[in-house]
Amino acid sequence: MAVKSAGLLLFRERERELQVLLVHPGGPFWAKKDEHAWSIPKGEIDEGEDPLSAAQREFEEEIGSPAPEGKLIPLEPVHQPGGKLVLAWAMRADFDASAVRSNTFSMEWPPRSGRTASFPEVDRAEWFSIDVAASKIHKGQASLLEQLKRALG
Repeated sequence: MAVKSAGLLLFRERERELQVLLVHPGGPFWAKKDEHAWSIPKGEIDEGEDPLSAAQREFEEEIGSPAPEGKLIPLEPVHQPGGKLVLAWAMRADFDASAVRSNTFSMEWPPRSGRTASFPEVDRAEWFSIDVAASKIHKGQASLLEQLKRALG
């Protein structure tokens, strides 16, 4: 059975340009990766959890503040190459990307050192134009951007 994740795709307009909020994963594996490394704020849906509630919970965990309120635009689920199914909702909202305060995870680092280090799940968030976002977002989530453009006409 595929792992399911849920997330929110925030969007806004600045100077007549559509922008989306993406987050960059924290930790040493992602430190020097940029192209196709970014994601919508999302995470795994807990057993029996409502997907939208999971998306809102994950936003708060990864961003550090509650998900904004607003009209939700349901997007079609997408499959990432690893098999993960991502359920997402788009929402017009503004957010100070510099205010990100993510939860953390621990892992052995450096590898085979026997030492454990903590890293933020998300090390930064940024607003990108929809065109730039297409080269930043994880390839398995790129169709979410296309769906947003269609939904907005």
